[in-house]
Amino acid sequence: MIKIRKAEKNDLDRIEQIYDRIHDEEEKGVTTTGWIRNIYPTRKTAEEALDRNDLFVMTDEDNIVAAAVINQIQVDEYKYAEWKHHAKDTEVMVLHGLAVDPFEKGKGYGRAFIAYYENYARQSGCAALRMDTNARNTRARSLYQKLGYKEKGIVKCVFNGIPNVQLVCFEKYAGEA
Repeated sequence: MIKIRKAEKNDLDRIEQIYDRIHDEEEKGVTTTGWIRNIYPTRKTAEEALDRNDLFVMTDEDNIVAAAVINQIQVDEYKYAEWKHHAKDTEVMVLHGLAVDPFEKGKGYGRAFIAYYENYARQSGCAALRMDTNARNTRARSLYQKLGYKEKGIVKCVFNGIPNVQLVCFEKYAGEA
């Protein structure tokens, strides 16, 4: 049975393992996320989110299969996107760093996590849903578009310590969710 909950300290090893598996696949050329081992995401990424209380995990039969950060923090690069909905910061919910275990891909976990995020945003009174990904991450871009998210700009930047990123910003209005 699939569940999504706030992460706990004892989840950090498993989250780090998921990050490592994604980095392994990136380095082998099996997948393209644009993430770089020891830069982003790292265990420290997860620890900082845990400290902010905005790290979530998805479990299936008590096995952690995915993790992401859900909060209202819009990264600085978002100011360069051409948002359709000019919402106040308090009306925006952001999904960061969705990581699904590569050993579990193809089971709909990413789609289910995004559905949870959308519901969480609605329950929090947030009308604007935002997220981003590296332009190189064609799998995530395709998924987000299939789920009704619109690309609102590509920002060239150094992102989370990774140079030469083309950050694709996505938006969906809660009424469209």
